[in-house]
Amino acid sequence: MVDIQTVSIAIASASVVAGVLYYTFQIRHQNKMRQTDLVMKLYSAFGSKEFLKTWEDVVKREARDYDDYVKRYGWTDVLEIGLFFEGIGILLHRKLISIELVDDLFSDPINMTWKRMKDFTFEARKIRNTPSIFEWFEYLYNEMQKREQKLQPTA
Repeated sequence: MVDIQTVSIAIASASVVAGVLYYTFQIRHQNKMRQTDLVMKLYSAFGSKEFLKTWEDVVKREARDYDDYVKRYGWTDVLEIGLFFEGIGILLHRKLISIELVDDLFSDPINMTWKRMKDFTFEARKIRNTPSIFEWFEYLYNEMQKREQKLQPTA
């Protein structure tokens, strides 16, 4: 009689452990799927004709300084592009997306855009007395640089 009780307790315990493991794997899978879905939505937004046109304009424009840029082109396009990358930076900081996915899909645009907007951003922070302008975009760029350095083979 004790043997049957022991076996049934062992089976019940194994069932609970199996259920917990299954649930854990399901949660991990769902998180990866949500993360992938989020990044693909961002990638789709980035790839839209309208956004690409604005991004191309911002990256190609020439100006002497912040004031010259704002007088000639306004602030809206820079804000649109900066806020897009700002959002990715926040998601990365909060670990809602992986740096691997961001790197695979956005590494060149992030690097190119930040290098182009860096001086403008620092000037805007001073002129507007708002040190937080595009702080998460800057964070994103810095994290991408750290990742790139880690991935480069050592000599």
